Amino acid sequence: MSVALVVAVGALLTWVLWPEPESEPRAREYRDVTACLLTGASGVQSPEAAPIWSGMQDASVETLVKVQFLEVDGPQTAENAGTFLASLAQSRCDTVITVGDAPVAALQSIAPRFPNVRFVGIGGGASLDNVSVVEAGAPDDLRSVIRRLVTEMA
Repeated sequence: MSVALVVAVGALLTWVLWPEPESEPRAREYRDVTACLLTGASGVQSPEAAPIWSGMQDASVETLVKVQFLEVDGPQTAENAGTFLASLAQSRCDTVITVGDAPVAALQSIAPRFPNVRFVGIGGGASLDNVSVVEAGAPDDLRSVIRRLVTEMA
């Protein structure tokens, strides 16, 4: 009987002291709002795009707005960038931010075709009904401006 008691106590202690399983990481549930960035061939690593992308990511963490980026592949012309810009506008981006000469130049011909999408040109372009222009500035200032812009989408 004492062996049975020792086994029972051992089983009880094992059950009580057994570590809790680590909780499963929870998936982040994003809002149904997406901000997109169109850059030149250097992507988000370029000096002009890096603060924009950082500001978008900051806003995403705060508000759960989805953010994504796309690089213009091939010739860095307004015509070529226009195909990438139209692709973002058609892929459910609520706001498309453009940075770089070719992406910003493509705004004038593409933005009027997508009146329900908000476009932002960094450092150039002309304001249209659905296009805003943000002047290029110090990286920290740009990061703050873009974070605020994307946060307002939420």
